[in-house]
Amino acid sequence: MNNLEGQQKILTRFLHEWLCNTHNLQAKSRYNIPFFYLNTWICYINPIKKDGVEFNFIRARELSLHDDVLDFKSRVMVAGICLYEVTEIPLVRLGEILQEAIILDETTPYTFKKTK
Repeated sequence: MNNLEGQQKILTRFLHEWLCNTHNLQAKSRYNIPFFYLNTWICYINPIKKDGVEFNFIRARELSLHDDVLDFKSRVMVAGICLYEVTEIPLVRLGEILQEAIILDETTPYTFKKTK
């Protein structure tokens, strides 16, 4: 993620600090993007076009608080929100979703089930 510039760099750095310092998540780089975890991956930050990032939750389908903020697009499990400015980040709402994702990570083991 060191190759990011402009708003992508600002957004990624802000979210990284928020996730690690406020919510005590650990960061690991996978597929050249930052993933954040406790027991398993909880969320990740993905650069998108137009100088933004998408903040995604891995197990969003299992969360009850995602309906008004997160977009699944055509994905089955992962949902996220596209962000272009730090000032537009709905931190309170994302914090609520993140708390539910952390509780899910701590209480329910992740099992990926392939569909036939």
